[in-house]
Amino acid sequence: MSLSSRATLVVLCCLFMLIPSFTTAATEQGLHARSRCESYSFNNGKSFRSCTDLLVLNSYLHFNYAQETGVLEIAYRHSNLESSSWISWAINPTSKGMVGAQALVAYRNSTSGVMRAYTSSINSYSPMLQESPLSLRVTQVSAEYSNGEMMIFATLVLPPNTTVVNHLWQDGPLKEGDRLGMHAMSGDNLKSMASLDLLSGQVTTTKSVNRNMLLVKQIHAIVNALSWGILMPIGVMAARYMKNYEVLDPTWFYIHVVCQTTGYFAGLIGGLGTAIYMARHTGMRTTLHTVIGLLLFALGFLQILSLKARPNKDHKYRKYWNWYHHTMGYIVIVLSIYNIYKGLSILQPGSIWKMAYTTIICCIAAFAVVMEILQFKKRWARLFFKKSKDVEADQPTVSVDVV
Repeated sequence: MSLSSRATLVVLCCLFMLIPSFTTAATEQGLHARSRCESYSFNNGKSFRSCTDLLVLNSYLHFNYAQETGVLEIAYRHSNLESSSWISWAINPTSKGMVGAQALVAYRNSTSGVMRAYTSSINSYSPMLQESPLSLRVTQVSAEYSNGEMMIFATLVLPPNTTVVNHLWQDGPLKEGDRLGMHAMSGDNLKSMASLDLLSGQVTTTKSVNRNMLLVKQIHAIVNALSWGILMPIGVMAARYMKNYEVLDPTWFYIHVVCQTTGYFAGLIGGLGTAIYMARHTGMRTTLHTVIGLLLFALGFLQILSLKARPNKDHKYRKYWNWYHHTMGYIVIVLSIYNIYKGLSILQPGSIWKMAYTTIICCIAAFAVVMEILQFKKRWARLFFKKSKDVEADQPTVSVDVV
């Protein structure tokens, strides 16, 4: 066999070995192309000039857009979805976060199997997704479900010459009675927001914000739970129970001051700081949780200032100062614990977080009950003894003559 014949044989053998690889690659590429939104055909005959594969949640957006009139016709698809789920697609005209989003919602009725689609304006971080009008004009809202894929169709009217919108998409479980359950607060469900260029169809997202937002929320919850929800109650207990033992005077006072000031400034730096970060990056608006948080910072600051105005022990106004300081302190503790549970209901970090905090609070409360029992006589004896003495003084004296 000549040298050229041998070379030809080697080349043919190499090609023979590479053909399966080329075939596999071509097949995978073809399957991938068919899975993209460009290759999708709607059963109802609708067609769209533009489409984009969304970043997460197996979602796709098809749309027609007329820049001059602002008319946006969309079809939002969510594949690989159970029928006992709900989906939503929204535009946020004011920010990149959830609050302020103008949403289209759809789910499949668990009894009749009929799809329901409606609009819902989101104004809080714990929305019920109830039907409500949008700030945008919306028509022709409908939905379909077939072969594990749920779709929403609608026509929206944007301000003329709008080119970029902030949009969000989401899914969640459908609970008993067709109630829409909370979507997951981790993974892809926290990444389902982006900016959409209506002219090019390009989707862009701020990856650093999405990646860090969950961490920021966790830091916010942990710092506030430790400072306002644990450290401050311990400081109050130190002032209430330790000062009844002479050997612990004035140690109780320093422990009280350290716990309260550390809790306040830790909450101010970590709690308020993370709240401002979330407000800037998610468009957070005023909620009851926010209002209570700001009120707590104001009351805590007044408590710190009141230390400067504390009269001496023998001053005639000292009892009024004590009444004010103690009352405000208990109000702060009650509001702090309530607001921590309010924040946990918004964050939905998982039951283990709530159980852990509840266990700590129950331990603190149990210790307080034990101390109240042990110090009951010393704390309340004067009040009861004073009442009994007053009763004895009010009783008439009866004299008996002895013959």
